[in-house]
Amino acid sequence: MTGVSRTSSGGGPAEVPPTPPYVPGHGLLAERTVVVTAAAGAGIGAAVVRRCLEEGARAVVLSDTHSRRLAEATEALGAEFGTERVASLVCDVTREADVAALIDAAERFGGVSVMINNAGLGGTASIVDMTDEQWSKVLDVTLNGTFRCVRAAARRMIERGTRGVIVNNASVVGWRAQEGQAHYAAAKAGVMALTRCAAIDVAAHGIRVNAVAPSLAMHPFLEKVTSADLLAELRGREAFGRAAAPWEVANVMVFLASDYSSYLTGEVVSVSSQHP
Repeated sequence: MTGVSRTSSGGGPAEVPPTPPYVPGHGLLAERTVVVTAAAGAGIGAAVVRRCLEEGARAVVLSDTHSRRLAEATEALGAEFGTERVASLVCDVTREADVAALIDAAERFGGVSVMINNAGLGGTASIVDMTDEQWSKVLDVTLNGTFRCVRAAARRMIERGTRGVIVNNASVVGWRAQEGQAHYAAAKAGVMALTRCAAIDVAAHGIRVNAVAPSLAMHPFLEKVTSADLLAELRGREAFGRAAAPWEVANVMVFLASDYSSYLTGEVVSVSSQHP
């Protein structure tokens, strides 16, 4: 991506910095087994699966609710990184049995050592028009689903007596107001609070729990469900004048999953260049 012009604070044209070069792997997750939810497709989940494999993970178990898309992603990743390092399972995080089966699927690779909770559901509706069903559906996937996955992964890590890491995907809307996002913002604020409290609950077992809070990460699905005008407005709020690439968010997730962040727990790291 090359730089494009925009208006500077002085009124003249300013250059939007291009997306930086892709960062190669450095073996940060060697010998770890990683489980990632909502990982098929082209968003943050897919990017973090690739990053984990590039960073030397022993294996990655990816999940999604879309079976065809999940199978395609698994086949492609297996061809590139080796089928012995990639597995998948259809998982709906609103179903406790699905979550339990996903954690069980990691046992063939030595058990889950890193759990990345990426599953979430958005939508746009004014609070005065929002139905109970709309509210509950977003909360059940985005907040309750994260809770189920944190609980299941932490229980298994404690049972196995191994140190582990859990990384949740929150959002800057958990801090900042955005029109039509009451349900999603409430859910993401809940993920932040869940992260902080869960971290204290499991610290004695050597388990760390942190979260990322992205502002705007561009991928094809977001472009399909969001108007061009709103995307332009959101990009305009970013200091760099562009959205993050999904791999830029994934890099921070990998950092939190690695030993480079060994003293961090209960933290929510903003992955954003957004300004007021």
